[in-house]
Formats: sequence, C-alpha cells, structure tokens
Amino acid sequence: MRGLFMAAACVCILAAGVICYFLFANGLPFFAQYAVSDFISGKEWAPLRGVFGILPMIVGSFVITLGALLLGAPAGVLTAIMMARFSSGKAVRLMKPAVALLAGIPSVVYGFFGLMLLVPFTRSILGGDGLSILVAAILLAIMILPTIIQTSRAAIEAVPNAYYEGSLALGASHESSVFRAILPAARSGIVSGIVLGIGRAIGETTAVLMVAGNQARLPTSLLKGVRALTVNVLLEMGYAADLHRASLIATGVILFVIVMAVNIIFSFYNRRRVLQ
Repeated sequence: MRGLFMAAACVCILAAGVICYFLFANGLPFFAQYAVSDFISGKEWAPLRGVFGILPMIVGSFVITLGALLLGAPAGVLTAIMMARFSSGKAVRLMKPAVALLAGIPSVVYGFFGLMLLVPFTRSILGGDGLSILVAAILLAIMILPTIIQTSRAAIEAVPNAYYEGSLALGASHESSVFRAILPAARSGIVSGIVLGIGRAIGETTAVLMVAGNQARLPTSLLKGVRALTVNVLLEMGYAADLHRASLIATGVILFVIVMAVNIIFSFYNRRRVLQ
C-alpha cells in the first residue's frame, strides 16, 4: 500500500510538472520576440497588427475575481459557521446536498443562468447592456460558494471541542465562543478555502465568457464589459498561429504565475499567523 500511495503521489507531481514544462517551454520563447514589459503593461490587443497588450485582461480578471471574493467569501464562511455550530441536524441534512449540488452544476449552466436571468435583471434595474463586470462577479460568487463552504465547515468542525467548552466555562456566550475561540483556531483552513475559491474564480472561463461582455479594454465601470485572461485564450486559440498562438500560451504563463503568487502570499500569511 505504501508503494501504491507513493505511485499515486508521483502521478500527481508528474502531471503538474508536465503542465509547467509545456507552459514555460512554449510560452517563454514569445518573450524573446516581444518585451515582457510591453506584453504586461500594453493596453491594446490587436494580434493582426502584431500588438499584444494584456493589461486590460489582467485588470479585468482581478476586478471580477475581487468582486466575486467580496460577495462570496463572507456568505460562504458565514454559511459554514451556521452549518457547523448554529443549525439543527435536520437543517444541515437539507443544506449539505444543496451545497453539493451547487458544486456539481456545470459552468455552462451557470453561464446560461446568468445570461438569461442576471443580465436582463441588471439591464432593467441599473441600465447598460447587462453584460458587465457586476454580473460576472455575482455569478462567480455563486460558483465559489460550495468550495468555501465545504472547506471552511471542515476546518471549523476539526477544531477540538475543548476550545468551545473552555470558552463557555470562562463565561462567554455561545456566539462569542464560536467567533472568538473556534474561528481563530480554524483560520488556516478557512483561508485555504478562500484561496481555493480565488483559484476557481480566476480560472473560470465558460461562465465569464457568456456574461462579461468580452471587451478587451480597461474597466471604467462595474456596468461595463471586460475580457478575462482565460476568456482571451479560449476565444482565440482555435484560429491563432505563429506569434499570435505563442502570445496566448504566454498569457497562460502569466496566469499561472499570478495564481502561484496568490497561493504563496496566502501560505506565507498562514505560516506567519501560526508562528505568532
């Protein structure tokens, strides 16, 4: 069994290594022909004219992900707290399959829901054409809820009950014991769930493609459309060739570096909190 587990771990490491090798081997040569600074800071994307600037897509991805995080993280963590410490057994039995169902819905179904319901609703209430940053953020917030809820709930339930009982023994209320004794102990797991949610949001393609407007420009309003990095690759990879294709793979390299940077920052934060 030890050998079997080691083989499974090696397969995972090998898969990650092959992906990294493919990205960097095919993406880095592009920077020998096109300056990294121009690629990252350029505001215009015009492959037919040999102009490759992905700053609008980087900003668009960050704005959509940040909006989804601001909407989805508090709702997800509070739902996890409710399921772990406040709800009755019957309520939890009803909510667990509902959360699992949200996790199992395909991205294209979420995109169809946003296109047919959220887009017309925001168009009628707030104006604009409805295909916007706001709709994409709301949709991604819904999509990352299962990840945050399930991970945060597992972290909260893993905290020894002695923390809660000790807080009660010192005279704290149930609410104070949960928020001041249990949550700090579960912080590492909750942060991990939020990081996984960020990874899901920043890597989502199909749903964002359907509701974000796909306009390669710097965002000026929540009601304007933008194009995310992942959407840019999906839209143009089918017909791209030569330098254009290399630029799209280089976009994947930039996205990979961004996701790795986010994970490293949060890992450093968690480690620092533990040492304190």
